Amino acid sequence: MKFNAKDLALLARRPSGCFDKEGKLKICRVVGDEKLIEPRERWCRLKGNLLFLMKNKSSEASEVVILERCWVVEFRSKTDVSIVLKFQSGEPDLYLEAASKPDCESWAVALGEANSEGLQNKIQQLRRLIMEIKEERSSDEARHFLPSSQVDSLGEPQFTSIQRIANEPKLEFSLACKDLVAATRDRKLNTFIQVSVVHPAEHILTRYSSTEIVEGTRDPLFLTGVTFPPEYPIYEETKIKLTVYDVKDKSQDTVRTSVLPDHKEPRADVGRSFLGCTTFRVGDLVKSKEQQLTLTLRTSDGGKTVGTIEVNLVKMGELEDGETDHITTDAQDQKCALVRECTATEGISGKDNLPSLNAVLKNPICKLYRFPTSDNKWMRIREQMAETTLSFHVPKELINLHIKEDMRRNQELKDLGELAPHWDNMRKSVIAHCDQMLSMYQDTLAELGKHTGSSFKSSCSKGEKTLEFIPINLHLQRMHVHSPRLKDALYDVITVGAPAAHFQGFKNGGLRKLLSKFEAERRNTGYQCIYYSPENTAKAKEVLSNINHLQPLISSHADLLLNSASQHSPDSLKNSLKMLSEKTELFVHAFKDQLVRSALLALYTARPGCPLKKPAVPRNSAEEGGDLQHQDHPSQIKRQDSIPHHSEYDEEEWDRVWANVGKSLNCVIAMVDRLLEKDVSNSKESENDPSAADCKVLHTGGDWYEQLYPLVITLKDCMGEVVTRAKQSMAFVLLQELACGLPQCLMLTLRRDIVFSQALAGLVCGFIIKLHTGLHDQGFLQQLHTVGLLVQYEGLLSTYSEEAGMLEDMAVGISDLQKVMFKVIEAKSEDFLPIITGRREHYVIEVQLPAKMFELLPQEIKEGKLLRMYPVLFNVGINEQQTLAERFGDTTLQENINQENLELLKEYYKLFTEKMPPDCLPHFQEQNDLKGLLENLHQNIQAKKRKNVEIMWLAATICRKLNGVRFTCCKSAKDRTSMSVTLEQCSILRDEHQLHKDFFIRALDCMRRSHGSLVKSPLTGKGESSSPFSKRERRRNQGTIGQSVSPPCPVRLWSRSSWRHC
Repeated sequence: MKFNAKDLALLARRPSGCFDKEGKLKICRVVGDEKLIEPRERWCRLKGNLLFLMKNKSSEASEVVILERCWVVEFRSKTDVSIVLKFQSGEPDLYLEAASKPDCESWAVALGEANSEGLQNKIQQLRRLIMEIKEERSSDEARHFLPSSQVDSLGEPQFTSIQRIANEPKLEFSLACKDLVAATRDRKLNTFIQVSVVHPAEHILTRYSSTEIVEGTRDPLFLTGVTFPPEYPIYEETKIKLTVYDVKDKSQDTVRTSVLPDHKEPRADVGRSFLGCTTFRVGDLVKSKEQQLTLTLRTSDGGKTVGTIEVNLVKMGELEDGETDHITTDAQDQKCALVRECTATEGISGKDNLPSLNAVLKNPICKLYRFPTSDNKWMRIREQMAETTLSFHVPKELINLHIKEDMRRNQELKDLGELAPHWDNMRKSVIAHCDQMLSMYQDTLAELGKHTGSSFKSSCSKGEKTLEFIPINLHLQRMHVHSPRLKDALYDVITVGAPAAHFQGFKNGGLRKLLSKFEAERRNTGYQCIYYSPENTAKAKEVLSNINHLQPLISSHADLLLNSASQHSPDSLKNSLKMLSEKTELFVHAFKDQLVRSALLALYTARPGCPLKKPAVPRNSAEEGGDLQHQDHPSQIKRQDSIPHHSEYDEEEWDRVWANVGKSLNCVIAMVDRLLEKDVSNSKESENDPSAADCKVLHTGGDWYEQLYPLVITLKDCMGEVVTRAKQSMAFVLLQELACGLPQCLMLTLRRDIVFSQALAGLVCGFIIKLHTGLHDQGFLQQLHTVGLLVQYEGLLSTYSEEAGMLEDMAVGISDLQKVMFKVIEAKSEDFLPIITGRREHYVIEVQLPAKMFELLPQEIKEGKLLRMYPVLFNVGINEQQTLAERFGDTTLQENINQENLELLKEYYKLFTEKMPPDCLPHFQEQNDLKGLLENLHQNIQAKKRKNVEIMWLAATICRKLNGVRFTCCKSAKDRTSMSVTLEQCSILRDEHQLHKDFFIRALDCMRRSHGSLVKSPLTGKGESSSPFSKRERRRNQGTIGQSVSPPCPVRLWSRSSWRHC
């Protein structure tokens, strides 16, 4: 090719505005990795596909580079500001170095678009845009030529909805291509399909999803399908556009085209080329006889045919007869036949549970896959990720309870009465600090009440103060598997960020360390206050809770007893007396504790005029709570002052005070017995003398009420006296707890409330989902009320730096869940959200079910039996920070947590085997199998092996076999969590549903396209990649994790593939 030197020189000297780009660059030629000369600064001007190199801006062009048959290589390093031009002719590469990273990126973009290939891509992009505009205009023109009456009737268009099963996706289909045409004969195609939707009302093209990339074939069969959730606005008139692309370069270290800055949208032609596209109406697919469409792929101008694409309608649970297709496995050139069979499967979820589930779950995102089995059949997998309204509902309910509890405690402290100056000043200080904390809780609740928008907290908001009670990225991850020869199965995992107080930070560690340190400091408080152990303070809170619960119940039952007496109803009188006796017995039993007596003595020493000293522990009374059935008549009881003067104080007086309640109850029981005996004798006399009986009946009702009334009043008075003394004594115990550690005590309580709130929101979500899926499993329901529910948390936090503090917070928060009980009630309205009652250290979650679902429960659960939870946590750090902890730090925290929770798991298994019949476990979950898994888990924990992910796999397997709820947690429930969940899902498909061994990695890749942080998703809350693993760590883990385990153990599979999509 010949060039006119004069014309080129004239072009190079044109004004600056005539060039596409110009500026200073350092330039030299490179052969291999060696520079021929040191880079020299040149003034560069780009015009079209010509790059002029000049010594300075005003000099002549010394060299012209033609930008054809070359490509741009830009390095991803944040500090590297150089790019390289590589030529197909083999001549030395051209090295260009810019002054800054933004300047380097802009030159890379300009040079990448300068050649003729870039121009062709622009032309194709414009052609596709023109076709889309023509499609929109055609529908508008058709509307324009309609009669005016029809146009008016279409002012508010009525579209045809798609018939579907309740709570099922509206539309699902799979895709496959045949006979694709490559640009060159020798090129092997790496193709994927981009799916776009044209909404009939708006006529706007919207990108919806895409398939995975299938490499090296012109007949790709895509394992990733397309699914539209129930809420998606899709109709028979909706058009779906399918665009097939050929991916040119999948390099990870360099990019052969320009890379734009993070804040800009990537160009459509980066790393891929357009092959063809086609469009179809949803109605054509739904109404087709074979539920299949074969469409022709054409180029952007609509002329050339480049292949065909098959669209197959998918219905989970239904496989129709059809032809046999083939796909190539990843490992070898084996063929796997697609055989469609007609099978009928048992439904998993019915219509009755929709209202209650919809109240908890929202904004589902669905993915559809089809994977081959080992016997060359096809199974279908629907993957669903959903948010939950409980992310905000549970914390708001919990904070409201905290506010009420703290207000009640502050009032009890004020009601202590007159105290000595030292104790009074201490009380004032405590109340002042408590009021500040109460105000903070109220402000937080007010801010949460204003929250609108997303129903979950994204990871970028984990440090916000107003959202510190909200769990991070709480989602349900569900996998629905339909196999040709097995029953449909559901596998649920709750994914959530580790419950931790991120706003407060981890400079001084987490709750586990802080609580231990605080308790040690409290023991050395000296003369300032009286030390009570955590067990005693917990007992004091329990006594106060029992008082607040039982006192109104006893009072109401006493009133019912008097009402029955006034109506002269023997049966009603017996029932009322029975309820009154039961509640009063519980009331009296609540005070049979040495703590109440010692606290009364301590309170006595705190009164004015008494010397300030720690009270001696009273001697144990072997006669506490004597027999209530042999007490004196209440007329012999002498009323005492609420708190005696110090000169009159008698240590045995408290025993007499609370025993008076039992004596009063015995008198009521004796009176009722006498009244009933008289009633029986009167009835016998009436048989002999009817006239005398009529006269007695007129006076009997009044006599019953008059004789019982003074006894009931005495019972209430005695109970009131006990309540006053007990409340003051227990409030004094709580005063010591708060005073010994101000303000650390309140700050630790706040931190513990924050962590517990996050943990409880996830637990409530997991319990409700598990209850709905197990409603028809009688064995599970029996296990639920007989043993309780196992809740297994899989932690992926490292034991280094801040994550060690997060792990300490998480361990305490999950342990606190042992104090939570669940109760299932029948819903009385359309509001199915759970109701939370109770206090710190004892909460009851009332789960509401519709009437039809409630009737399916066993009688024990319907009668309100409280259901226990058994949470266990197993943690294995897997990222680079864990490597630092293992080499230079300490992993004792992780080892201790795993060992402690192993013992809890063994206790649950022992309880399970003792209370449950052997036939409750399915045939593939034998007891010997569980024993072996527990022993294997024990050995792996004792081995203290580095990054032993076998611990997580064993714990998860045991949990599933024991009908437990699975949780997976890392710092933010993004990268590590998504890797773990996808690996677990593929391992389940292989072990339980016979996934073809050669398709394990490909199935993993398909699922991780939608889980990893490389795509924008509600799971991440971000669009950028934020991998916690360095390149060195990925290579290191490939050589260390699972070395001692032979295939097909999932540990080795983790090391092979899990780091690629993080």
